[in-house]
Amino acid sequence: MANHVEGEFRDLLEAMKRAGGILNEAGVPWALGGGLACWARGGPETEHDVDFLIRPEDADRAQEAFAEAGLPTERPPEGWLVKAWVDDVLVDLIFDPQDGPVDDDMLGRAEELEVYAMRMKVAKLEDVLTQKVLALSEQRPDYSSVLELARSLRERVDWDEVRDRTRESPFAKAYFTLLDELEIVKA
Repeated sequence: MANHVEGEFRDLLEAMKRAGGILNEAGVPWALGGGLACWARGGPETEHDVDFLIRPEDADRAQEAFAEAGLPTERPPEGWLVKAWVDDVLVDLIFDPQDGPVDDDMLGRAEELEVYAMRMKVAKLEDVLTQKVLALSEQRPDYSSVLELARSLRERVDWDEVRDRTRESPFAKAYFTLLDELEIVKA
């Protein structure tokens, strides 16, 4: 990816690099997830936060590493992530996403890529999309980001795998109906 980025997105990428360095120094295995993992493979820029996937057994050590670096952290009641802030950028340290806890297999599937001049493991697109589709719920039924990702990354995703991994979700069924009807991905 080119290093020419501007404004808030650049701040997000700088926070990603600093947070990744903190995890590396602490010896915490991780992979870039979420919207930045998709961007690293040609998807749209994300405006939200930085997502890292870490194993549950590393959550306390990761939180301590950010605190020792002088950065604020929080353990929200949801119980599936730790939050940290690098300047004004939220960094989510996700250890138990909707499709189950992060494990060595998920981290092992991640591909090493250069992202904004830093070598790092980047979560497999099928893992990221599965997590995003399974996060759709009655409280958060917003399909806009997962539709945008499907449009921009459609040729790079094993859609049969994502469909199989999300088959129990009624929101995933609706998602795949939309992808088919909008002729983004054929059933």
